[in-house]
Amino acid sequence: MKIATWNINGVRARIDSLQAWLKEANPDIVCLQEIKTIDEGFPRLEIEALGYHVETHGQKGFNGVALLSRIKPDEVIRGLPGDDEDVQSRFIEGVFSVKGGAIRVCSIYLPNGNPAGTEKYSYKLAWMERLQAYAEARLALEEPLILAGDYNVIPEPHDCWDVKVWENDALFLPQTRNAFRRLENLGFTDAVRATNDTVPLYTFWDYQAGCWPKNFGIRIDHLMLSAEALDKLVSTSIDKHVRAWEKPSDHVPVIGEFAFEAA
Repeated sequence: MKIATWNINGVRARIDSLQAWLKEANPDIVCLQEIKTIDEGFPRLEIEALGYHVETHGQKGFNGVALLSRIKPDEVIRGLPGDDEDVQSRFIEGVFSVKGGAIRVCSIYLPNGNPAGTEKYSYKLAWMERLQAYAEARLALEEPLILAGDYNVIPEPHDCWDVKVWENDALFLPQTRNAFRRLENLGFTDAVRATNDTVPLYTFWDYQAGCWPKNFGIRIDHLMLSAEALDKLVSTSIDKHVRAWEKPSDHVPVIGEFAFEAA
């Protein structure tokens, strides 16, 4: 079973690329971020025509997450618990039946947090604390759990093209990386790094300053796995070539292949 994450950066603007990639990669479950549309505006018919079930948690103009899946989820939860006043659409969870039990897959769009030292950065750190509390509670279920998405976190110096460029950015500050480490310390594993120690590996190239042709990238899109999910991990891949397509997102898909079978 292939489970992927992709910050699509506007699903309606990238619908042709999304359709082409779904046909090419044939993933079983896709976690999308930054769909940038309300639920009613999502191009559902085009995706359903390719054999996918669609669940969205949209927002007008920005943010928004979605789950596309070959198998219909048994349960869908929208919004990260812990703050009833948070209206930003950044989290959706699906529970899927597989042989031997169930898996939980979440599409996550963690706040950017820039500029550091502002309310935006405080919101980012608070959101990460809520994610940690949610994850810790879910781990008690002892089910395969996959937290997939755009974390807006550069975990290590080798995950960016130039540390000096990023050292004061909210994506790389020590507080940000420490919060990510606390999530790992709960028992989550970075799937890409568990299967690939190649340096560099990037998932994002900015539109500005020729970052793509110069390979000035960063790795901020992650599949974080509970021990039960890690036990089923077969391989990972990054579809870097998608960044060269016409009207691309600035992110590319990250795929994990797992030894799960649909029930």
